[in-house]
Amino acid sequence: MKVHGKSVKVLVAFVLMLAWSIAARAQVQVSEAVQFDVSPPLSELVQRVGEQANVAGPATAAPRVVPLHRLPAPQAEGVTRDEALQSSAGAAQQATPAIAFQGVGLGLGSFLPSSTPPDTSGAAGATQFVQWVNNSLAVFDKTSGAVVLGPVAGNTIFNGFGGPCQTRNDGDPIVEYDKAAGRWVLSQFTAAAPYLECIAVSTTSDATGSYYRYAFNMGPNFADYPHMGVWPDGYYFSFNMFAPGNGPSIGGRACAFDRAAMLAGNNRAQQQCFDSQNIFGMVPSDWDGSTAPPLGSPNYFVQFGASGSASVLNVYKLHADFTTPGNASFTGPLQLQVAAFLPACREEEAGPIAGGTDESGKGCVPQKGVRQKLDELSDRMMYRAAYRNLGDHEALVATHTVARIVKSSGKTQGAAIRWYELRNLSTTPTVFQQGSFGPDSHWRWMPSIGMDKSGDIAIGYSLSGEGLHPRIAFTARTPNDPSGEMESEAIILRDKGSQEGLDRWGDYSAMSIDPADDCTFWYTTEYIERTGAAPNWSTWIASFKFPGCQ
Repeated sequence: MKVHGKSVKVLVAFVLMLAWSIAARAQVQVSEAVQFDVSPPLSELVQRVGEQANVAGPATAAPRVVPLHRLPAPQAEGVTRDEALQSSAGAAQQATPAIAFQGVGLGLGSFLPSSTPPDTSGAAGATQFVQWVNNSLAVFDKTSGAVVLGPVAGNTIFNGFGGPCQTRNDGDPIVEYDKAAGRWVLSQFTAAAPYLECIAVSTTSDATGSYYRYAFNMGPNFADYPHMGVWPDGYYFSFNMFAPGNGPSIGGRACAFDRAAMLAGNNRAQQQCFDSQNIFGMVPSDWDGSTAPPLGSPNYFVQFGASGSASVLNVYKLHADFTTPGNASFTGPLQLQVAAFLPACREEEAGPIAGGTDESGKGCVPQKGVRQKLDELSDRMMYRAAYRNLGDHEALVATHTVARIVKSSGKTQGAAIRWYELRNLSTTPTVFQQGSFGPDSHWRWMPSIGMDKSGDIAIGYSLSGEGLHPRIAFTARTPNDPSGEMESEAIILRDKGSQEGLDRWGDYSAMSIDPADDCTFWYTTEYIERTGAAPNWSTWIASFKFPGCQ
């Protein structure tokens, strides 16, 4: 691979270790759903609740600040250069905008945020775009952007279900559209004992219709930061595990939920989980496209790490077996050496911020016109790890935030988007290409990545700096572009305002691929309409595509 014509010294396809078998040696934990039913249509549940979520009115209580559990961020020793840094703009951006519209947040009718920061999740389906932000859910017509339903409280979907899934509305939601089945899969956790993962699978492609509703027991510990990937045999989830009551970190959890059973409304749908110490910040692979992974392929969990002076990607494999659970396995890591990087906002660079209200009280992403700086959340992989079988090869793309290390000086200036394309997943996975997109000294963070059916790759993210309010931007590339390079940056929504009083800036954003053409990228994340104190967030939903993808 080459970056700007110079050979990358790091052998990106170099395999440090092939010992899949040394992965976390925990035994599989098998259990069935603790609760199940079939809901009335969501549109009817909304009428039963009888009111919209967070409509305008006098505030009766302080907004809830969604807690964040920090993760240990592995850091290679002695890193002074990022050989994969793309420090200047690439070729002209070929992807062109399609439709864009207001999402859940200030600016959508009379909506008022009741919690902050927003964890923005959303996906495109056959005719709709579903967005779930913290504890509020809405359904949009993806052609016009018109609101079809909501915004309503997220737990409206569990109205009448009983138990904590109905009574709690704790957020950390994930929205997926199971393209092969034409179904919606919506989930959120409960953040108090008994710790549950609440999952609703639609019975049709209409998000306002009925759902098979499931509650799975995650206890006795708190399963935080759930992320989902659709796979032919299961819905795969990663969690970061913590002791009850905001206790210390325990490790990571990887789970598979029986997709076939849940699509059929089987009340005994099973989960198979593995717990592992010191494995944090994984994301499972999420299948896009019409061609399935090779028969029997495990799901791939990706995490970044360090081995001495080397930066690595750790790849784990979860093989579920819902017929013979004892055959299930979680193996790895396969460690792939990548271009050395540092997490952005290293501890010595992040100073105390006036008004910071989360447990860290720190941030380092500057904004125009205010002293408050924002948290870049570079301690974990970002959602999604998007998988695609292109026929002649498999590809998986993943992303996270890194420090922008200037090669000439070794100093950090801003933050960059690190991205990877892995190939040969069914044999010996390799890093086919990688890059750190940081064309100037601004700060780019909170990315989400995807790949269309032509192999074009796009990344959406937040962009800020000393002279900028936070913007929404994307970059993208085609297979014909130089290896490791993105095309020039495109602005989805120009800066409007800055956030005061809180360093937190969401926990993730969401890029999805439209199932109707398998070409159109859909991206959703937050922005600030006008400078002021949190919670003052809004969200935006935008789509774009490459003209060469037909």
